[in-house]
Amino acid sequence: MMEKIRGDYGHTIYAAYIGYMTQAIVNNFAPLLFLTFAGSFGLSLEKITLLTTVNFLVQLLVDVLSAVFIDRIGYRASIVAAHILSAGGLLGLAFFPFAFASPYAGLLAAVVFYAMGGGIIEVLISPIVESCPTTKKEAAMSLLHSFYCWGHVLLVVVCTVFFKVFGIGNWRVLACVLAVVPLFNALYFLLVPIYPVLGSHEKLSFGRLLGQKTFWLLLVLMVCAGASEQAMSQWASAFTESVLHVPKAMGDLAGPCAFAILMGTARFLYGKFSERISLKGFMAGSALLCIACYVTAACVELPIFGLLGCALCGFSVGIFWPGTFSMAASALPGGGTAMFALMALAGDLGCSSGPTLVGMVAETTGGGLKSGLLAAVVFPVLIFAGILLLKKGKNGSEVAADGR
Repeated sequence: MMEKIRGDYGHTIYAAYIGYMTQAIVNNFAPLLFLTFAGSFGLSLEKITLLTTVNFLVQLLVDVLSAVFIDRIGYRASIVAAHILSAGGLLGLAFFPFAFASPYAGLLAAVVFYAMGGGIIEVLISPIVESCPTTKKEAAMSLLHSFYCWGHVLLVVVCTVFFKVFGIGNWRVLACVLAVVPLFNALYFLLVPIYPVLGSHEKLSFGRLLGQKTFWLLLVLMVCAGASEQAMSQWASAFTESVLHVPKAMGDLAGPCAFAILMGTARFLYGKFSERISLKGFMAGSALLCIACYVTAACVELPIFGLLGCALCGFSVGIFWPGTFSMAASALPGGGTAMFALMALAGDLGCSSGPTLVGMVAETTGGGLKSGLLAAVVFPVLIFAGILLLKKGKNGSEVAADGR
């Protein structure tokens, strides 16, 4: 059995799927408890917002450092360490707030732990799968990223059932149970084969990579992809409960859970029909849908339309992240670890800035989460503009309008 795992790249892909499910858990478990944290520990909206900001800023810092240290340490050691850190952060959520003098400091410490793990996972999972000897790379990348969504869906369902049966007061027990997932995958990654990332492509120097205007445009798209996704995802539970006044169990299923299901559906459908669908056209259409979803959630008074805006937003943002990664891998095949690290950095910058913008606007304008979500419409607008600036290169890949 062990020898079969070590020689089959299919197990590498399965471990990568679980890796993205792990990242979904560490990014989305705490947001389901935002109002619980606020009530239990007496936290303001500003402090709750900072939990999300710190999460993605730490991931961003890890992305920067990854471009330097991962090639030296090795992919296997790094991805195993990432999962151990993720498990430590989940366990930290359960214990640190009660072990530290300040419960809020304990929450922040736990966030830092799992953010380090999530940052490394984000940098490594895509190139690990990209390097596997598969055909239809764009389809494989989109399918891979769909498992972040399925992990998010599974998390919301498990949390909803657990809280219904055992009560939300036992959330610490659930945090310990969820830590089993990254611990298992750490062991799995010790066994699966991991292939060279660059393959036959010539490696681009860091200077040459930064000199590509296409690369900079793709970085902007990654920032906006992360922001468009997480601005809604991180606040959907609190939005449905506090603004739409929907009961928590129903709101989590109709809001963040439906968001994740439709985001995964978009990625699955593109992976299934990628040969028939223009990636650029699909991303442009998705950007327009995303704009409509944010405006609907923020401006329409009826709760049903607010829930619909949250849910359909998931479908609209589904292709942004994997689609931009695929464009980068196709346009700059020699980018290597540095390119994937910087792309992940840009995405995490967006993941931090999107929810932070929503929280800050909601807090400072006094308009609540509706005004915050309306402000976030700027991100899909920039994605649509960026897509229009891309054109096809000679090899069929997307390049900046100046041809570089």
